[in-house]
Amino acid sequence: MEPENDCAWKPKQGMTFDSEQCVYDFYNTYGGTLGFSIRRDFCRKNKINNQFICRLLVCNKEGFRKGDKRDPLSKNPRAETRTGCEARLYVKLDEGTGKYVVTDFKEKHNHDLVSPECAYMLPSQRKISTTQAIELDLAAQSGLRLGQSFELMGREAGGRQCLGFTKLDLNSWVGKLLDNEEQITNMFWADAQMIMDYAQFGDVVTFDTTYKLNKEHRPFASFVGFNHHRETVIFGAALLYDETAESFVWLFQNFLEAMSGKAPKTLFTDQDAAMAKAIPIVMPDTSHCLCTWHLMQNALKHVNCLFQDNGVKGVLNKFFFDIEDTNQWKLEWAEMLDKYDAHEKHLLKLTFAVKEKWGWPYVRSTWAAGMSTTQLSESFNAFLKDYIRSDFNLNEFFMHFERVLYKKRYKELEAGYALCQR
Repeated sequence: MEPENDCAWKPKQGMTFDSEQCVYDFYNTYGGTLGFSIRRDFCRKNKINNQFICRLLVCNKEGFRKGDKRDPLSKNPRAETRTGCEARLYVKLDEGTGKYVVTDFKEKHNHDLVSPECAYMLPSQRKISTTQAIELDLAAQSGLRLGQSFELMGREAGGRQCLGFTKLDLNSWVGKLLDNEEQITNMFWADAQMIMDYAQFGDVVTFDTTYKLNKEHRPFASFVGFNHHRETVIFGAALLYDETAESFVWLFQNFLEAMSGKAPKTLFTDQDAAMAKAIPIVMPDTSHCLCTWHLMQNALKHVNCLFQDNGVKGVLNKFFFDIEDTNQWKLEWAEMLDKYDAHEKHLLKLTFAVKEKWGWPYVRSTWAAGMSTTQLSESFNAFLKDYIRSDFNLNEFFMHFERVLYKKRYKELEAGYALCQR
């Protein structure tokens, strides 16, 4: 943000303060608003009454850190966080009035400032009130881990970041499909943050379904991608009655409606026929790619015995990642079938029939942001199982699913903050 010259919260030469602490508090509030941390630097005191005569406050990236005395023996040297920033505020005591007067103010920084969402992570902005400290002590005495205590306090405040800054928008998009008896069969959900994340990072999406996350063993489906920090971001979630093409058509339609009609450029799924049927109906311009990891797992399960000399990976990897020419690809596939007498293997027939969705010469020009698998979805599902129990009802499921989002988003904020400190 660009501060206006007449803003009351911006320091100016000649501004007066009642005490050194008032100076610090004012400059720290200013730093938190813009997105930088401050620290106390030079000061001079009256030797008789120990009163401050002058005080210099600087950006915490001022100067450069001295060499680590442990070097070169240190295995994990501290990252350099200072940039020689010259932003500062200098005050002197006016002995006539007893007030501190700003005599020097430099506002320009030589580094990126932290976004408002991450400002509460800045060292000088981190504050724990007496009440919060007591709550943490009581939680520790009750056996709660520190992370659980912070989660609880964050929920009380409306979000962990609200302990230092602002509140998340909790507006949600919810789609429901009811049967003839007005019972929910399919349910799709996306909140405001998911929709905003998708608008920025939704060009490449992985879609996957998994079971055993609810007592009815209904499929849980997730739309997942990654952001500019390569952190996993969730674009939407659903509980489905079944995995038919009709259910997937309904789900994809609701997903696009929530996302203002924007379809992903590339969608990764496993080798599911119902998904494959639904995708071109709802998203005809989206490139549908198959997860190479799932294809390899199927091959290991069903045809591993054919390739005992080189192994499945040794034989199939080149078709996934190496051969760039279409004719050469087809020729070597035919040679592979001849060599291992595998022409009648059903799995290989099915896999070849959808070669345009996974074969390297067919997909290498598809925009995929470095993805070739649905491992993002797989890892997210594994992470989800740490929070979700199979005996949860629908309300409990989504309540604890929000905990997962809460954790993921906090990691994203941490990654953004860490990037600003390099």
